Amino acid sequence: MATHFDGIVNVDIRDSEPDWTPFEPPKAPDGAPNVVYIVLDDVGFSAMSAYGGPIETPNIERVAGEGVRYTQWHTTALCSPTRSCLLTGRNHTRNSMACITEAAIGFPNASGTIPPANGMLSEILGERGWNTYAVGKWHLCPDDEMNVASTRRNWPTGRGFERFYGFLGAETNQWYPEITYDNHPVDQPRSPEEGYHFGEDITDKAIEFIRDAKAIAPEKPFFLYYAPGAAHAPHHAPKEWADRYAGRFDGGYEALRGETLARQKDLGLVPADTELPPVNPIGTPATRTGPDGAPFPIMDETRRWDDLSDDERRLFARMAEVYAGFLSHADHQIGRLLDYLDDIGERENTVVVVVSDNGASGEGGPNGSVNEMKFANGLADDIEQNLSMLDELGGVNTYNHYPNGWAMAFNTPFKMWKRYEFNGGTCDPCIISWPAGSTARGEIRNQYHHAVDIVPTILDLLGVEAPDRLKGHEQSTFDGVSMRYSIDDGAAPTARRTQFYSMLGSRAIWHDGWKAITNHPTLSGWSRFNDDEWELYHTDVDRAELHDLAAEHPEKVRELVNLWFAEAGRNQAFPLDDRSALEILLTPRPLLSPPRDRYVYFPDMGEVPESQAVNIRNRSFVIGALVDLPESGAAGVIFAQGSKFGGHALYVRDGRLHYVNNFVGVMEQRVDATEDLPVGEQLIIAAAFDKDGEEGHVATGTLTLYHGERAVGSARITTQPGKFSIAGEGLTVGRDSGAPVADDYPGTAPWPFTGGTLHRVRVDVSGEPFVDLEREAQAMLMRE
Repeated sequence: MATHFDGIVNVDIRDSEPDWTPFEPPKAPDGAPNVVYIVLDDVGFSAMSAYGGPIETPNIERVAGEGVRYTQWHTTALCSPTRSCLLTGRNHTRNSMACITEAAIGFPNASGTIPPANGMLSEILGERGWNTYAVGKWHLCPDDEMNVASTRRNWPTGRGFERFYGFLGAETNQWYPEITYDNHPVDQPRSPEEGYHFGEDITDKAIEFIRDAKAIAPEKPFFLYYAPGAAHAPHHAPKEWADRYAGRFDGGYEALRGETLARQKDLGLVPADTELPPVNPIGTPATRTGPDGAPFPIMDETRRWDDLSDDERRLFARMAEVYAGFLSHADHQIGRLLDYLDDIGERENTVVVVVSDNGASGEGGPNGSVNEMKFANGLADDIEQNLSMLDELGGVNTYNHYPNGWAMAFNTPFKMWKRYEFNGGTCDPCIISWPAGSTARGEIRNQYHHAVDIVPTILDLLGVEAPDRLKGHEQSTFDGVSMRYSIDDGAAPTARRTQFYSMLGSRAIWHDGWKAITNHPTLSGWSRFNDDEWELYHTDVDRAELHDLAAEHPEKVRELVNLWFAEAGRNQAFPLDDRSALEILLTPRPLLSPPRDRYVYFPDMGEVPESQAVNIRNRSFVIGALVDLPESGAAGVIFAQGSKFGGHALYVRDGRLHYVNNFVGVMEQRVDATEDLPVGEQLIIAAAFDKDGEEGHVATGTLTLYHGERAVGSARITTQPGKFSIAGEGLTVGRDSGAPVADDYPGTAPWPFTGGTLHRVRVDVSGEPFVDLEREAQAMLMRE
């Protein structure tokens, strides 16, 4: 884009000559291709049919049939870090994304904020004439900026995307998603009962964004970042899609691994002599302990299929069916997008990149879960409760995840899963097609590559040079290299020589076909990193990392460990963090506004994210509402925070006040008023929790309901130890958006408060008695 004005300026316009060049918007070269990133979530190497897996993904196979599939393409083993690599071309720790943004720890390697010196592909292409759109999962924004009062510098629209429709955090309920539209939160357009599903919604929006701009400038290319959130937990799929797989997983995950490996060999995706690692390749709680007897993480054990009861097998098989239906449903939405590009004549000249951000997930633990928030709160799943929800799996009443045996199966032939730097966490699907620009059709590529290589590849394909400066910031160098050579020539040697890995205590280094890796359990809290054992694998021939050659080649181990430390230093990888999920999530982080004793919220305000809302964990609190009730008949939600999978709510039903504390979705602890609401103006109605004990971060005490200073009901409750949600499902007043906290709302969510006027809600966490809040409210009213 020209910046120098070459016209002539005189006093009189008649003696002046204009030059529009510096003021014109950027224009892409004639015939420049579109770019579509399809970023799947928690989809292992062998889940989908394009990689020999059991899950039907015919539309992804369409893309593979028009391009190439990579067998040695790698990620960081976790979502935010990989996504940062996919958009910047820099390693995750250089992007300050050593972990997910919700797990930021306030160091240069893990702040959750990508430096502006690491410009994104959307920023580069936007300044060169491409329209830029993002739909679905973002997860590249720190907690303290996921709210309407924050800067938008790290939102998609602050990083070069002109349009955005999706969610900012780690995950979302596919039936009741947290949705941001461009720069503000919005409610979903319809309910699940009316046929809503998030995957369909974002596909509609992607097509809308493209259509709207093409109607105005049909020649202008676009970059679409399409990130559906599938197949990350919760595994939410329309029942008819899950039912397509009825009985398909009854043989179990161990048998499925063998079947999948046979197909992969037939397809030429893995060497013919590849073997399968054991299902517990780095140990179990019964076989391994850490320093000073520290326990092996119970979540990282895989139960053998033969040891399961018939009911457990039925449950586990259904969990796999739901996951498969979820991924197939997502593939169907991808098909809708591809069909639209065909319809408007753009598919041939569109570069499509299909990847997963990490391997299949082991966060379901040995038994799977009907509510993944139990994992985030450090609570074990109960197999009997899971069995009781068998017929609900994938629907609105579950927040489900399969057991980690399926993670091993969907990562075949690799060991371990997401979070680990073994290939089960890092070696993932990558498909690239550009029908108009390449003659490769349905071919396989074995060159070793990484997520950081995608940006240089796209720029190479488009003929765009990376800028030295972007938005006034001098740009850092890429860690990635272009993969274009491999698209055109399957026999070409790998252009990459070294790749460094570090995630949650797991560490690895790949160099010229050899890989050194620690068997340090992630999220274990073991520390003692200098005592780690390093294993050695020749991954050119041993993709499954089955044959540890460390004892045979100690000099190679030393070489690679030294290289790891050199690369870790270059990539600002320290400090290492292997603490438990609960410890990491509860780490104090910045707030947009400092914590205070009293918070005031208003009806019809935007949802307040949990990270920026009042924190009631392990403390006494009072929720007081100022209302006018001119006559009987008021009903609806006064205050709600969280969801049915963990949250609490104050509401009016049948003329009486009610409170529910939904403990991690396990039990609804109800407190019901014994008297009807009074009639009048400027009334205070409240719920007050008086903590009188605790165990760990779990507080116990009495919750009392009040009309003014009059107690009208009480019961003992236990409050939740951790967050109500990993992302989304915040605090609302006058309604309960998302998955409702309580199951006895007479109306459908958001069930707004009616029959009176709700002026405001005050939440007091000072620990002072309820009567103080009442008197303070009265004094405040007198001042108004």
